[in-house]
Amino acid sequence: MTSYPPDGHVHTQFSWDAPFGNMERTCARAVELGLPSIAFTEHADFGRTILVDSDPTHLPGWLAAHTDEHGVVTPPDLAVENYLAEVARCRELFPGLRILTGVELSEPHWHARRTADLIDLGGFDRILGSVHNLRHVDDRTQEVREYDSGDAYRVLATETVIRSYLAEVEKLATGSDAFGVLAHIDFPVRYWPSGAAPFDPATFEEEYRVALRALARSGRALEVNTRVPLDPVIVRWWYQEGGETLTFGSDAHRPDDLANGLREAAAMVETIGFRPGAHPYDLWRR
Repeated sequence: MTSYPPDGHVHTQFSWDAPFGNMERTCARAVELGLPSIAFTEHADFGRTILVDSDPTHLPGWLAAHTDEHGVVTPPDLAVENYLAEVARCRELFPGLRILTGVELSEPHWHARRTADLIDLGGFDRILGSVHNLRHVDDRTQEVREYDSGDAYRVLATETVIRSYLAEVEKLATGSDAFGVLAHIDFPVRYWPSGAAPFDPATFEEEYRVALRALARSGRALEVNTRVPLDPVIVRWWYQEGGETLTFGSDAHRPDDLANGLREAAAMVETIGFRPGAHPYDLWRR
């Protein structure tokens, strides 16, 4: 079976949505699995999300702790100094494991100043750019509301969510140079409504290709996120649109989820024409 590629998208206790994250135990799990490299890409979320259902009894504790009485979620700042100190400690504990510092930026094209300040402070090895939220104009009040992409299915049609998401990915690719890897281009698919027809990426081929083309022209990498296995056709479109590099990410929020699906994803992208780099921790290339 194909060996593990690097896991370039991992969260620990320093990500506000990872209450069961633990950096040291994640490193121990990486060594146990034989991972060549790991990147701890903690969340940096600067937006203020509106929850459709803000009843605290319906929310997990970590989310309720950051949600006000109006259903507005305000994520805490990343504790950069404490995070970097823990990375340094884990590098001493696990000298044979290549540990990269990192951050996952939510909508950095919406928050350029705060993004730049964080990058200057952290000096990260790996920077992911993500779209998690969608902005929607309320028809009644004309107020711009920011919804999590999963929550957006409760206020928008399913196809509208996907098309709006991919349009925002294109804007991210063309509107920010702060990141090097686009994370989870299929993020909303995780929350595809159970009552809808099965998700078919071919329905949105043109939107995917436009976003992938913009990313390829920017010279950055596409992440193959395995939280929900990325459909091989999207990787093939990436290749056809000129994408040169890609990374892999389990998006683990607890140690036991590290590297889930990575070997299968590596075998899949090899059939499309991507290969490992010169070193086991390098980006994969066409």
